Amino acid sequence: MTGDVAVLGAGMHPWGKWGRGFVEYGTVAARAALADAGIGWADVRSVVGADTVRGGYPGYVAGATFAQALGWQGARVTSVYAACASGAQAVNTARAQILSGMADVVLVVGADAAPKGFFAPAGGSRPDDPDWLRFRILGATNPAYFALYARRRMALHGDTPEDFAQVKVKNAAAGALNPNARYRKAVSAEEVTASAVVADPLRLLDICATSDGAAALVLSSIGFARRHGVADPVRIRAVSTVTPRYPRTVPDLPDIATDSAAAVEPAPGSFRASIAQAAYEEAGIGPGDLSLAEVYDLSTALELQWYEDLGLCAAGKGAALLREGATALGGRIPVNPSGGLASFGEAVPAQAIAQVCELTWQLRGQAGDRQVPGARAGITANQGLFGHGSAVIAVR
Repeated sequence: MTGDVAVLGAGMHPWGKWGRGFVEYGTVAARAALADAGIGWADVRSVVGADTVRGGYPGYVAGATFAQALGWQGARVTSVYAACASGAQAVNTARAQILSGMADVVLVVGADAAPKGFFAPAGGSRPDDPDWLRFRILGATNPAYFALYARRRMALHGDTPEDFAQVKVKNAAAGALNPNARYRKAVSAEEVTASAVVADPLRLLDICATSDGAAALVLSSIGFARRHGVADPVRIRAVSTVTPRYPRTVPDLPDIATDSAAAVEPAPGSFRASIAQAAYEEAGIGPGDLSLAEVYDLSTALELQWYEDLGLCAAGKGAALLREGATALGGRIPVNPSGGLASFGEAVPAQAIAQVCELTWQLRGQAGDRQVPGARAGITANQGLFGHGSAVIAVR
């Protein structure tokens, strides 16, 4: 089993549309994490930045960009890009550096200043880019992709638009309690179903927005934490960054078609299920040991899919788990007590880091009115474009 690393500090810049640059957001989050850890910037020996491809050259070298903004002090720098999984890959890189002895203290930062509206592909003609192809050939924007998954759940499992609306209701109620959330207003199911149709059956309030925001973590070796006076820190016990397996029998954009299963038996589970399974195996725990989960609710329907992929319930039973109140605050296994993307919106390089921030505050008992009582273990999960797995398990 891989050794633990300590989470000494967690910090965020609130999500919204602030009209400023991602470097400013990331610097605010980094300083907040350093203050939370009780250490100075000069004590950091490595900076891992999650890249933003919309930030121009400074975004492509985010590690150095944030180190420069905080003030050059000789720390090593690393920059990571893995689409929505960038933050988890940054955490994994920092963990590897700590466990290998390269650095005792590592600062992880992700920040974005996202465009208004839904994400579009980069400009130019790129026929070898499957993401570009799915926009140009299929017209499959992100909401169209989310809607295909919703329709699949409706056809296979009998989920309804009313079930999807209840996911938004649940997450908005939690987000209303989170000072870092962009949307801090409870909504009703009627408001969700009355909002504009974006990609049938999903409506505007079923789909997450794009946002500005930032999150940061200070990670350290357990030895450093103890020397620093933190005897019982939150610990990262597992990080899963697995990739899919061939053959894939269900199209998953940007892939436009399946690959053949004629010669090889399909994998026993889905790609997303394998992300969680790898994390559980590394951490030595299972779904029944979890106190909470933070998942990437790009749409309300996709959150229901994560319930099943994380093993919180059997296949096809996600909506039933939601209906019984198990995933709400006060339920058996709260999912997205932060409010999720429904309340934050997407700030792509930051979100997986923000998920770990929420686990940290919950496991410390510092989540205020959204606190999960007695939280001892939590998992984060998302899927980055082009087969990037992303799950982090933290324990106390």
